[in-house]
Amino acid sequence: MRHDVPPGLLGSLATLRWFALAGQVMTVVLVVYLLRLPLASAPLWAGIGALAAFNLWAAWRARRTRHAHPAEVLLHVAVDMLVLGWLIAWAGGAMNPFAPLFLIPVALVAPSLPARWVLATALLACACYAASAWYGKPLPHLDGLFDSAFDLHLAGMAVMFVISAAVVTFFLVHIGRALRERERELALLREQWARNEGILALATHAAAVAHELNTPLATLTLMLEDQLERLPAHGDEHAEAAAMAGLVDACRDRVRELAAPADALPGEAQGVAHALEAAVARWRLVRPAIELERSGAVAAPPDVVFDAGIGHLLQVLLNNAADAGERSGDARVALHLETAGEVLVGFVRDHGPGFNRERSGGLFRSSKPDGLGVGLALSHATVERLGGELRMEAVAGGGTLVRFRLPLQRATMHACKVS
Repeated sequence: MRHDVPPGLLGSLATLRWFALAGQVMTVVLVVYLLRLPLASAPLWAGIGALAAFNLWAAWRARRTRHAHPAEVLLHVAVDMLVLGWLIAWAGGAMNPFAPLFLIPVALVAPSLPARWVLATALLACACYAASAWYGKPLPHLDGLFDSAFDLHLAGMAVMFVISAAVVTFFLVHIGRALRERERELALLREQWARNEGILALATHAAAVAHELNTPLATLTLMLEDQLERLPAHGDEHAEAAAMAGLVDACRDRVRELAAPADALPGEAQGVAHALEAAVARWRLVRPAIELERSGAVAAPPDVVFDAGIGHLLQVLLNNAADAGERSGDARVALHLETAGEVLVGFVRDHGPGFNRERSGGLFRSSKPDGLGVGLALSHATVERLGGELRMEAVAGGGTLVRFRLPLQRATMHACKVS
């Protein structure tokens, strides 16, 4: 069983250890050299030097270790408490007002380690405190400033109170921020899981429907081909039948795509452009009454691949734009596509009534009254899977502008991902 601790805990301990070392140095300088308290300075500097040397290694280790075992964290904390016990033993033992500092390492690791490791840390703190109290040297009297060692102890306790308040405040604020960030991440994961569950159910249902529709569509294709052979080649009925055959072929191709794998296939330098043009051509066949305004140029590198999800995304965005324009009586849709290196950039603009600002899955929910409610969800899932961006903007004068930015994967990267 893995017992990984939160990422960055070793780094946080190393950072706090530098502050502790700075505080220890200032305390020794103040007490030994300024207040001239008769303490043995050599053991104190030896302990501080040993902790500084250890923290150099600990900081190096923290930069190269993202996940640490609780035993390693306990080892780092044990060094802190052993050095602290050494310093306190040489500076008054149980009478040292900084003895409560043994509790701080326990408080630091308690939210991050399993219970048995926290218990081991607490027992180690108690052992170090007991050893420093048993073997510690009494706190000497300081002439001139304090009347007794107890007065010096009280002064040290006041300093200790300020230090404890600062450390606890910093630690609790850090923990609260981390908990709020974790709650936000969990909420996003729950939302993504729910959306993926719905998409999986939709995909399963689509596969079943595709299997059921394949036979009647094949029958319709045969019937229309037979009808075209019987009708005059240049009559209106022949043109209507040919249009119906084209629509049936488009439906049959889309049904076959439902069962096809989503893996992209590498093409030539113009392969991505051809795939995009084919997707737009299929949409224009289904929505011939919509006036499509094109702009931009696509020129992808030769080793990029075209993901089928990009074509599905274009279909959804174009259909939403067309529906919005038809509701407003302005059946115009603007489509811009261009490549910037290995990134496909574009937008779809309609002349409809716009959108409201009710959030739904990270996108603004459309005001489409007769839709199935899955278009934007599928678009969002496609953009997330490809690592792209999608945002909606209101256009001055009416309408909605949907901008998207989609990375194009190279063939070698795609092959590695598939394998």
